[in-house]
Amino acid sequence: MVFEFPRHTMYLEGFGVVSIYFGYGVLILTALFLGFLIGYDREKKMKAAGIKTNMLICIGSTLYTAISILIQAGHTEGFSDPARIAAQIVSGIGFLGAGAIIQSRGSVKGLTTAASIWVVAAVGVTIGAGYPVIATLFTLTVLAVLKLLDPLYKLLEPAKEFKNYHLEVLTTGSAKRQVKDIVLSETNTINEMYEEILDKKSDTRLLNVYITIHPRRVNFMRKEIRDIIKVEKVNFHVTDYTGKNREDD
Repeated sequence: MVFEFPRHTMYLEGFGVVSIYFGYGVLILTALFLGFLIGYDREKKMKAAGIKTNMLICIGSTLYTAISILIQAGHTEGFSDPARIAAQIVSGIGFLGAGAIIQSRGSVKGLTTAASIWVVAAVGVTIGAGYPVIATLFTLTVLAVLKLLDPLYKLLEPAKEFKNYHLEVLTTGSAKRQVKDIVLSETNTINEMYEEILDKKSDTRLLNVYITIHPRRVNFMRKEIRDIIKVEKVNFHVTDYTGKNREDD
């Protein structure tokens, strides 16, 4: 059954039938806010697609979906199939996702960023369809996946399997703060951390980090650190040295 609403009105989840100007204002603000939440998580981890990128993707998907529904409802001249436009959004966002995936030094980087872009577009389509509450629930689910799975992994890893590792990170410019944030997201303690300047002219640096961690977490950490823009190379070595329990400023 198709419900007809008075001209210049629309159905908005949580509000009922409202003016299209009020309704689209709510949709735009919701898209900006939810795009910001996901973008902030990615930017804090120094990923290629940060706050502005995710906000623009979310609001763009929202507007394309909302306008297609508006055209179909007869508020402007013409005919449109909203499902077709949503399908084009999915296709178009695939190009952005492909751009976020980089094959380098025998490894593939950016898969999580590409998946995040894809999900943000889906959140935008949901908002544009007039369901901001459902879109908010989807966003909270995405944030839970990005933030809560790693602590769950840690709970399942027995302490007797932990090993001492020497982490070497070659960078152009300092990435010490970003690397430190990633390491501390995987383990509670850094045994030792210091940075060497190898070439002052090119600002090439070698960051040395000594940690005790479960072997399963090493690949996750390596992947996260490689995604930092300034990082050129990452190496992990098992070592008997546990560090001096210090960190250089």
